[in-house]
Amino acid sequence: MPVKNVYEARIEHLQILDEEARLDEKLAKWPDGRPVLTDAEVLELYQYMVRCRAVDDLAFKLQRSGRMGTYPQNRGQEAAAVGAGFAAKRGVDYLVPCYRENAALWMHGLPMHYVLLHWMGDERGNQIPDGVCQTPLCIPIGTQMLHATGIAWAFKMRKEARVAITFFGDGATSEGDFHEAMNFASAFQVPCVFFCQNNQWAISVPRESQTASETIAQKAVAYGMPTTQVDGNDLFAVVRASTDAIERARAGGGPSFIEAVTYRLADHTTADDARRYRDAKEVEAWQKRDPLIRLRSYLQARKLWDDAKQAALDDEAKAAATEVVRTAEGIEAPSTDEMFDYTFAAPLPAELELQKRTLQTHSLGQDPAQAGLSAQQA
Repeated sequence: MPVKNVYEARIEHLQILDEEARLDEKLAKWPDGRPVLTDAEVLELYQYMVRCRAVDDLAFKLQRSGRMGTYPQNRGQEAAAVGAGFAAKRGVDYLVPCYRENAALWMHGLPMHYVLLHWMGDERGNQIPDGVCQTPLCIPIGTQMLHATGIAWAFKMRKEARVAITFFGDGATSEGDFHEAMNFASAFQVPCVFFCQNNQWAISVPRESQTASETIAQKAVAYGMPTTQVDGNDLFAVVRASTDAIERARAGGGPSFIEAVTYRLADHTTADDARRYRDAKEVEAWQKRDPLIRLRSYLQARKLWDDAKQAALDDEAKAAATEVVRTAEGIEAPSTDEMFDYTFAAPLPAELELQKRTLQTHSLGQDPAQAGLSAQQA
């Protein structure tokens, strides 16, 4: 029998706004001629990115001053989260995040101080408000992809035109949960978008050491899933690829995979010191590709931005970040009742109501009068 080729694959890389802020005018338009992003939309999303970084900077200081636990900065990855968040429909589609998607979560209605509450150890930061379609931040690496697949499966079973989009890093694609989620999502053709923020580092392990794949995107090929790689620091490319994937899923086309090539400009978290394992020249090279710098240059070239507007936005963003911190630190201390109110359905069974009232589980604690029973019986 002759040898024959049974399968071929091609992974495309999409870039629309390059490192020099030059726009590919053809790719920046949809086939019907509409712009992928209008000038007004670019301005709005740029402001989200700047505000996100302002909160990042202040959160770093909070941790260093002992006012908050460890914190993972979003610095350098803002365009990936904002672009994907913009493509999803607020109040309809579900965001299933990792922990570097702050701006997208805020865009979809999460109060900004909730993120800080989470990292301060206050569980109310995970109590997503009604009508906000997202899950809490996910710290275990990769487990949220299973949740997203389940949510998307529910959408399909209910015949709802909704999509789940889940975010994760390149390191998560080496986890078993990733492969289980991808396989299930593809086999059942659920409306889920897998969005990988390939920031080149799985904590202290470089991408080339934690996987032998030439690209992260090609991992989706094994599951028969449409896949693409984009410049994750290019807002236009992220919006276009995310919109394509989300709308394909909404129309019944099943799951998709997006690899957004970006870089983590800060440490993995404030508990990390990346100087111990990263080359300073590598960081310097990626700093020149900073998505905020690229987008600002684009806006300036189109006469939509200048130094005065930037100074005003920086001041506004710092003031907003300060207010976010004030809100998080000024929240009323939780009561012990909340352990019962937010864990059990009302009405509470009698034994739990007694525990709630006495904060005791043993009979003597619940009824101290029993201490005199033996004397009364004598």
